[in-house]
Amino acid sequence: MILQKIASSSMICFLLLLLPIAFSQPTRNLDGISARAPTVQQIRNRHGAREVIVDNGIIRVSFSSPQGLITSIKYKGIDNVLNPHVRTRGYWDITWQGENIRGLDGIEGTNFRVITQNEEQVEISFSRKWNGGSKHIPLNIDKRYIIRTNTSGIYAYGVFERLSEWPEVEMGQVRIVFKLNTDRFRYMVVADDRQRQMPTDNDRDIHRGHAKALAYKEAVQLTNPADLRFKNQVDDKYQYSCEVKDNKVHGWISTKSHVGFWLISPSGEYRSGGPSKQELTSHVGPTAISSFTTGHYVGRDMETTYKTGEAWKKVFGPVFIYLNSDSTGNNPRHSLWEDAKRQTEEEVEAWPYDFVASSDFPSRQERGTVTGRLLVNDRFLTPAQSAYIGLAPPGEAGSWQTNTKGYQFWTQTNETGYFTIDNVRPGTYNLYGWVPGFIGDFQYQNRVNVAAGSEISLDRVVFKPPRNGPTLWEIGVPDRTAREYFVPEPYKDTMNPLYLNHTDKFRQYGLWQRYTELYPNHDLVYTIGVSNYSQNWFYAHVTRNIDKSTYVPTTWQIVFQLPYVNRQGSYTLQLALASAARANLQVRFNNEYSRPLFSTGNIGKDNAIARHGIHGVYRLYSVNVPGRLLRTGTNTIYLRQAKATGPFEGLMYDYIRLEAISRA
Repeated sequence: MILQKIASSSMICFLLLLLPIAFSQPTRNLDGISARAPTVQQIRNRHGAREVIVDNGIIRVSFSSPQGLITSIKYKGIDNVLNPHVRTRGYWDITWQGENIRGLDGIEGTNFRVITQNEEQVEISFSRKWNGGSKHIPLNIDKRYIIRTNTSGIYAYGVFERLSEWPEVEMGQVRIVFKLNTDRFRYMVVADDRQRQMPTDNDRDIHRGHAKALAYKEAVQLTNPADLRFKNQVDDKYQYSCEVKDNKVHGWISTKSHVGFWLISPSGEYRSGGPSKQELTSHVGPTAISSFTTGHYVGRDMETTYKTGEAWKKVFGPVFIYLNSDSTGNNPRHSLWEDAKRQTEEEVEAWPYDFVASSDFPSRQERGTVTGRLLVNDRFLTPAQSAYIGLAPPGEAGSWQTNTKGYQFWTQTNETGYFTIDNVRPGTYNLYGWVPGFIGDFQYQNRVNVAAGSEISLDRVVFKPPRNGPTLWEIGVPDRTAREYFVPEPYKDTMNPLYLNHTDKFRQYGLWQRYTELYPNHDLVYTIGVSNYSQNWFYAHVTRNIDKSTYVPTTWQIVFQLPYVNRQGSYTLQLALASAARANLQVRFNNEYSRPLFSTGNIGKDNAIARHGIHGVYRLYSVNVPGRLLRTGTNTIYLRQAKATGPFEGLMYDYIRLEAISRA
């Protein structure tokens, strides 16, 4: 079997006036295609519009000029792997809000340049400078594309900059989007166990009677699809979200043409929110997205506002847009996906790339390395096994979850707690982390200053998780998700068959509604020592629907026994939340109608309940419990989620623990 590897670009295109074609001598032949050094042409197309065409003998990519939209990718006899019926097929965009204005900026360039053209590669630029006004976001933007000789891919990156004197602005979302040829790409792949034949955009059309609207606009039920296999299934792009640490490659396969189209992200350094943040991947369209900054699964807590006086510059990418083909036809779904994973490994190994022309992208030699060993001190000292540890901009412990402005560099410790964070851009960072099996956020007490070429050894660093006393009882597993709790079966008439008998069964639509059916009159009661959290603790603390559009707060109970109470001392309730959406959690002890001992206040807009996530932003509350509120014998904790205007106010618990008075 010969797998033919090819690259695709990450923006829509028109093209320009003929430049000299250089280095056109063929250098390699891939499955009958003549590969050569890439050439650049500037022409006017048949409509008189200017275009830029880059061709390396394997792929031919057309860009609108000077806008820098990718209008065409020709590969393997397919004139355009992108959707020829829409104007924006391969593009960047950014949502933003300024004073008295908000909108979506398509980031179209006003100036085209050839940055590099030699026997090894072509790098081109489509840039735009902000000259005042409210038509565009106040940013200088330079979109870059690289096509290399004998390389089956197009590398895309952007340099975004704002000057300190520019007006305040909020940037909510930065991404690259590709809309693929609808006649060819129907099979979508996100992971080994998350891939399937997909419905079409037309199948989702509620105005033509092909689908029925559900509880929010992204989710529809396919009532009259062209392919009856999809009938009554739910389609929702959020069902295919993926955590940053796992979101390295996804894309589409044309089983008709035996061609694959993939978005490869070799690094997470340019993304926001850290390794556990969830982002969109591919979805019905066919559409493929690489997101750099979004509020998905975080909401308004995301740090997206840039104030007057605040200068900023960031490089997003490069990402690799990769095409491959399988000429054998034996099992293209398997072979193309396996090849895409192999290519991803090669891109990760090559990071940071040494062929990027921008001085804002430091090479490997211009970066630093930080090493150390993380230990956990929770009553005794142990290695932090498989802990997540990373460098991110200075802030409070856990602030990396909402950071968008800087770069982040993460890794996992080995079984003895050792870690190496390499290829770190020069700068000042905090060292953050968290350890599965323990609550709380780790933050190293000193800032870490990384210089070009530096090798910093922190030796031993110790994380002391929050604890005030020995454990009396606990519910769940401290892993920052609600995955271990009871996730109900989906409704048979609104399911996605991909997630039947799947570890990600929480991605099914409408699971929050099951709570009302399970507890129509009385709320959940969990008895320590009797109940099992995987069977008796619902995955989300949601509202109850008492008629079609009326929702009421719900109060969960934890019943437990204490053989002895020290009424003079203080106990501690550790409440770790995995998600919160417009929620207000109130905690009471032994009196459901008393004034709350503790309240979170209104917290969260991560929408993880509606968007099929099993977590959003992590929060930890250590609640001081006076001994006088407890009793010898039976005790009850009342957890009331007091907000109830709709189905999606609620929260998810990560872990709950009651601690006795410290013996120290």
